[in-house]
Amino acid sequence: MATNKPSILFMGTPAFAVPALALLLERHYPLLGVLTQPDKPQGRGRSPQPSPVKVFALAQHLPLLQPERVRDPAFLRTFRDLAPDLVVLAAYGQLLPGEIIDQPALGCLNIHPSLLPKYRGAAPINWALINGETTSGVTIMEMSEELDAGAIVLQEETPIGPEETCDELHDRLALQGAQLLVRAIEMIASGTAKPLPQDHRAATYAPRLKKEDGLIRWDQDCQTIVNLIRGLSSVPGAYTYLESKKLKILRARAEPTLPREAPGTVVDRPGAAWAVAAGKGYVHLLEVQLENKKRMATREFLRGYRLGPKTVLGVGF
Repeated sequence: MATNKPSILFMGTPAFAVPALALLLERHYPLLGVLTQPDKPQGRGRSPQPSPVKVFALAQHLPLLQPERVRDPAFLRTFRDLAPDLVVLAAYGQLLPGEIIDQPALGCLNIHPSLLPKYRGAAPINWALINGETTSGVTIMEMSEELDAGAIVLQEETPIGPEETCDELHDRLALQGAQLLVRAIEMIASGTAKPLPQDHRAATYAPRLKKEDGLIRWDQDCQTIVNLIRGLSSVPGAYTYLESKKLKILRARAEPTLPREAPGTVVDRPGAAWAVAAGKGYVHLLEVQLENKKRMATREFLRGYRLGPKTVLGVGF
């Protein structure tokens, strides 16, 4: 193992963090430990499930820590004993106290999937797509006690595909962030990094998504609806109601035109398996998931589900 590389304490929880941890391992950085959130109840049985980072760390036999709170005195004692040269975060899920941020000799770096200061907060990838952005990117920043407000070490832009979904952009940014992180660590370790303060006046926020954020309002502009679908696909999923059953829409395409039908009305359109009237056009449904069913292409779905005449999607139908 190379001795000139800084020792690292890695902190991360969801799948977004795994490529960065994997690359640090591949590049033979000394990993003193991996912190991830405690196992969370999931699924119908509400049984505790490990995070993706925990699954990876155990498979690679990395030392694992799962404190309930990083501010607890017991964990802070452990942190002092570990004495990492550098702390690296990737969507860990807890705000860090000043002691963790300030103690490491080389500081504390965070991977954030946006072009900061835009989209600070919990759901930057979702909101970039919901808002119709055409570019996104990754920022490697120094941690501060204020949310996503630290100085920028490195930043890299990437275009967003016109039909790209949250799942697809998430996976691209996770890989991009891993590569950018290693470059930032090399700069920090060599003393060549020149972090730049963020312009806080330009900050925008990407708050945690609520269930009601996913409800489709068919009177909105058709492209606005498609952007919502892209931004929430596949979790938590944009949704409407089909004959009182919740219907997630996971992929769709906008057809801007002047619709004649009321918003939410299912119509026949050229080249569309399933089209719905909306504001300033139609939304072509390409992939859906009815509650308690698997996701499927709409053509497959319609082979097993017969839509009644003049079907209208929305609350109460």
